[in-house]
Amino acid sequence: MRQHAGRQRRPYMAENKRTRGRIGISEVTGPSMVPTLDDGDRMVVRYGALVRPGDVVVFRHPLQQDLLVVKRAAERRPGGWWMLGDNPFNETGDSTDYGAVPEELVLAVARLRLRPRPEGQRSLRAWLSWAVSAVRPMRADSSASSRLRAR
Repeated sequence: MRQHAGRQRRPYMAENKRTRGRIGISEVTGPSMVPTLDDGDRMVVRYGALVRPGDVVVFRHPLQQDLLVVKRAAERRPGGWWMLGDNPFNETGDSTDYGAVPEELVLAVARLRLRPRPEGQRSLRAWLSWAVSAVRPMRADSSASSRLRAR
């Protein structure tokens, strides 16, 4: 996930206050959250929502703040949230690379996953199969949180 213009820390806090409670759509790129989220999935997110351990969140990368990242908030640590991807075989950046993510960089919590409709899906059976699995609620997964902390 990418954001265009990078800003300094103070505007983030103002930005979070302005967007608090708003709902938005974010697109997932990359395999770091498989099997929870696939490349191309979309998420309905709530800006400024209270983060709990196990939530999937959108945040600004601590070292490259024009880059938006989707990871699971594993636990709160001194300095912010410890963020980890769900895919143990993917070695993309997470808190093991850049440490705890400060609270002011956490923008939103994912509430729903929306799967895009596959190309060429023409039969009613295929369409119904997609429709049943396309929308899923995303709740805080405490078992995933404890599993990830062990890594």
